[in-house]
Amino acid sequence: MSERPDDERLEELRQKKLEQLQDQQQGGGEGSEEAQQQAQQQADAQKKAMLRQHLTDGARKRLNSVRMSKPDFAEQVERQVLALAQSGRIQGKIDEQKMKALLQELTPEQKSFDIKRR
Repeated sequence: MSERPDDERLEELRQKKLEQLQDQQQGGGEGSEEAQQQAQQQADAQKKAMLRQHLTDGARKRLNSVRMSKPDFAEQVERQVLALAQSGRIQGKIDEQKMKALLQELTPEQKSFDIKRR
């Protein structure tokens, strides 16, 4: 149950960073592009930390394998895992078997053709 305060703290940090970026954008200047890049790096680091917290090594390897062939689909899976983690619907860690099931669930249905030879 100690994961909840961490999630809330991360959300508070994101909100503060977003407010800082908005203030900088309103102020104008050349620093806004640099600030956006820095905020993106920080968001990526937070995302990786949360994924590390909620995925086992096998699940991370499987997700990385998917990323090599389908980067957009891997991003979708990461967003789904993070949403599940933030909503508190993940008990423990997602192992490789659970990751397989999640990938299967998120994969769009493909039409298959059964060819029967006579």
